[in-house]
Amino acid sequence: MIDGAIRLLAQRGLQATSFAEVLAVTGAPRGSIYHHFPEGKDQLVKAAVDRAGAHALQALEGQEGQGGESAENLTALFLGFWRELLVRTQCRAGCAVLAVAVATDSQDLLQHAGSVFRSWRGQLAAMFEQAGLSAQQAAQFAAILVAASEGAVALSRAEQSVEPFDLVAEQLLAQIRLLSAPGQ
Repeated sequence: MIDGAIRLLAQRGLQATSFAEVLAVTGAPRGSIYHHFPEGKDQLVKAAVDRAGAHALQALEGQEGQGGESAENLTALFLGFWRELLVRTQCRAGCAVLAVAVATDSQDLLQHAGSVFRSWRGQLAAMFEQAGLSAQQAAQFAAILVAASEGAVALSRAEQSVEPFDLVAEQLLAQIRLLSAPGQ
């Protein structure tokens, strides 16, 4: 049910992610959703945001400790997650966390989405620092990478083309090459 909610959030947004839609997508029995999420839709959405955030972190953590991972490769890896999602879904899906952040009226859900974005930024910053960037450069570029890639995904979805994403990705990769250059 949580994975179904992630798919719905990424494809249709917060308003279209109802218990009925989650049940239709997952085939779960009606009683199970109320059993697992007795506090309602917000509880399900929080679980979906948490799991969506964890998926990205797990993919990044798989790269830690590999030794010699460059900042450019880490940037390409993060961008690759989003590009692959756009290609696989024919630009019909974006980020479930962003979908919640832009559509919720709930301060609790907004804080939940914010904590996921902070965890991504923190993990990326730590990895960029390990790859040789200063702490300040690493934190700044991590924020830019998350914000720019999220915006690029939104543009690509709206335009139904990966071109905007690729243009942004190209600029981010050029920027990280400059930051990683010896003497920077």
